[in-house]
Amino acid sequence: MAAIGRILFLALLCCGLALPASAKIEYSDSQRDTIIELVEQLEQRHYSKLEYDDTLSSQHLDAYIDSLDGSKMFFTAADIEEFQQYREMMDDQLPEGNMDAGYAIFNRFHERLRTRLEGVNANLAETVAAMDFTVDEYYDLDTDERQWARDQGELDERWRKHLKNQVLSLRLADKPADEIPETLSRRYRSQLKRVEQYNSQDVFQIYANALTELYDPHTNYFSPRRSENFNINMSLSLEGIGAVLQAEDEYTKVARLVPKGPADKQGELQPSDRIVGVGQGDDGEIEDVIGWRLDEVVQLIRGPKDSTVRLQVIPAKSKTTDERKLITIVRNKVKLEEQSAQKEVLEIPNGEDTLKVGVIDIPAFYIDFEAMRRGDKDYKSTTRDVKKLLQELQEEEIDGLVVDLRNNGGGSLQEANELTGLFIEYGPTVQIRHSSRRVWRDGKRLKSDYYDGPLVVLINRLSASASEIFAGAIQDYERGIIVGDRSFGKGTVQTLTPLTEGQLKITESKFYRISGDSTQHRGVVPDLAFPSLFDTEQIGESALDHALNWDQINSVRHRRYDDLSTVLPHITGLFEERSHSNPDFVYLEDQIALAAETRELDRLPLNEEKRLALRESQKQKALAIENKRRVARGEEPLASLDEEDEASDDDEEVDSVASADTEAQNDADDEEPDVLLTEAGNVLVDALVLKQQRYAANVREKD
Repeated sequence: MAAIGRILFLALLCCGLALPASAKIEYSDSQRDTIIELVEQLEQRHYSKLEYDDTLSSQHLDAYIDSLDGSKMFFTAADIEEFQQYREMMDDQLPEGNMDAGYAIFNRFHERLRTRLEGVNANLAETVAAMDFTVDEYYDLDTDERQWARDQGELDERWRKHLKNQVLSLRLADKPADEIPETLSRRYRSQLKRVEQYNSQDVFQIYANALTELYDPHTNYFSPRRSENFNINMSLSLEGIGAVLQAEDEYTKVARLVPKGPADKQGELQPSDRIVGVGQGDDGEIEDVIGWRLDEVVQLIRGPKDSTVRLQVIPAKSKTTDERKLITIVRNKVKLEEQSAQKEVLEIPNGEDTLKVGVIDIPAFYIDFEAMRRGDKDYKSTTRDVKKLLQELQEEEIDGLVVDLRNNGGGSLQEANELTGLFIEYGPTVQIRHSSRRVWRDGKRLKSDYYDGPLVVLINRLSASASEIFAGAIQDYERGIIVGDRSFGKGTVQTLTPLTEGQLKITESKFYRISGDSTQHRGVVPDLAFPSLFDTEQIGESALDHALNWDQINSVRHRRYDDLSTVLPHITGLFEERSHSNPDFVYLEDQIALAAETRELDRLPLNEEKRLALRESQKQKALAIENKRRVARGEEPLASLDEEDEASDDDEEVDSVASADTEAQNDADDEEPDVLLTEAGNVLVDALVLKQQRYAANVREKD
C-alpha cells in the first residue's frame, strides 16, 4: 500500500547522532563488505533461486523509491527521471560493494523531506486558521495510481489537502480547535527531529530491504542495532499488553494479538487497528504517536505489571481517520498456564437428545525446551496437555471433539507433528522442501493408540504455520472436517545468517502437506466456510507483496480414514439452512458486506458537513445491522450505538488489581456465546448423525 513518506513515518530504525543540515550520508567499508555478502547469500541460498540481474535491478529501484516516497509526496517527476540512470546499474554495482545509487537517492529524499517538514511547520497556526471547510474538495485515499508531481507547486497542493485532512480528522475526533495547531506542530517537530537523526545504518537497511523483500516478504536484513532488539524488531512482540505490532504508513498497526494476553482478554483491541495515541494510567495525557518509530511506541506501551495503559486507536473497520476509540488495558505478562490448551464441553441439542461435544482450545504450539533438556519428566507441551485433556473429555463421555485453532499463529513444528499423532495411527504429517530441492518428511513413525472419534478442526485467517500443518494433515487424512475461514498461508521457513554488519533472515525452505500441496499463500481452505470479518487484502500471506506462490510437489502415500465427500454436501446444506435463520450469522454477514462497502471508498470529502454526513451514514448502517440482530433475538432495538457503548462501559468497570479468580469470573459473565464455536459443534453433530443413519441403513440392507 502506498504511503506518505513511508520510511519517514514507520522505519526510522536507528537513532544516530544528529547530522548537520548540509551533511551527506555515506556508506562505510564494513557496509560495502556486508552488501557483497548479502547479494551472495540471496542468490545462493534463497528458496526462489532468483538471480540479481537487470530485471531485478529495475524492480529494486522501483521498490526503493516506493519505500521512501510511496505516496509521491516528496519527489518530483524530474527527480524520478534523474534516477532512471540507475535502473539497470545496481545489479552490477552491489556485488562490488558500490552503493552510490542508493545513497544518492536517499540523500535527495532526505533533503526534500527536511525542507518539506520545515516548511509545513513554519506557518502552521496561520495555515490552519485560514482553512475553509465549506469548500467542496476531496482527499484521495488511493495513491497507487497517482503520477509523480510535475513541479513543487503540484506537491504543495497535495500537501495542502493532506494537512487539511489531518486538521479535519482532529476536529471530528473532538480535539479542541485551539489545540489542533500545537498537536500537529509537535507531530511535525518530532518527525523533523527523527529526520535529522538518520544515519548510514538507516539508509543501508532501507536500501538492502528494498532488495531482500523482492525475494519474499519474510527475507529481511537487520542492522546491528535491530539485531540487538530482536524481540521488538523481528518478532515485534510486546511485553505488557500481549500484541504483535507492525509499522504501516505513519501508524503503528496491530498485526495480531497474543492469545490469552492482556489485550486479548480485555477484548477491544483488534487486528488492523491503528494506534494513534498512548496514555499512562487512568488519566494521563494521551500522547500523539503518529509518525513515531515502532520501537519508540513499544517503549511507551510497555510498563510495570498491573499498571494501566490507554491506547487511542482508529478501528480497523473505519475507512476515515476521524473515528477514534480509547481502550484501557492493564499490563501483564502472558502466563504459560493461560497459553496452554484448555477444554470445555458444549451441549448440542439433536431432536429430543442432547449430545456432548468436547472442545480443546489451542492458543499456540508450545514446548518447554529448557525443562525437556533438563530431563524434567513433567515438562509442558501442547501435545502433552492435549493428550491429558482428551483423556478427561473421554471420561466425560463426549460424543465428538472440536479442536479450536483460531488465532493460533503457530510455534513448534515438532508439536504440530506430535499433536497430529494423537489423531492418526501412524504416518507422515508434513514435507519440508529445501532450496537445494531436497525434501525431508516428518510424522508419526510408530503405530500407537489414537483418538478415533468424530473430529472437527476450527480455523480462521490468523491460524498460521504450525496450525496449518496440523489442519492440513487432518484434512489430507480425511480424519476430520475443517471449518472456519481460509488460514493465513505462511508456509515458509527462515534461518538467520550473520553478516559482517548485522544479520540476514532468509527463506530457505517451504512447507508442503502430505497431499503435495503447499500451505504457502493459499493456506488451508476449509471444507465448510464460515463468515469472516478478516479482510484478506490486509491480513494473511496473500496480502503481502512478493509472497512466494502456492505450488505442489509429489504427494506421500497415506491412509484415508473416511470418505468425507459423501457427507460434506449434506452437512453444508444443513449449515446453510441454520445460518440463514441464525441472527448472529446474519449479523456477521451484514458486517462483512458493510466493511466491503467501506473499503470501496477511494476519497474523503474535505467539506466538514459532507464528512460528518458520511460518518453519520456509516453509523446508521452499523446501527441498522445491530438492531436487525437484536430484533431477531427478541431484544429491544437501540436508538443509537452510543447506547450500547454506555451499557458496555457500565458493565466493564473492573478493578485493575482484582484477583485472578474475580477477573476470570467477570470474563465468563461478560462473554456472549461463541456462535462460530457453537456452529462447529453443530457441524460435528450433523456428521455424527449422518454416519449413524448411513450405518443403520447399511445394516438393514444386509438383513
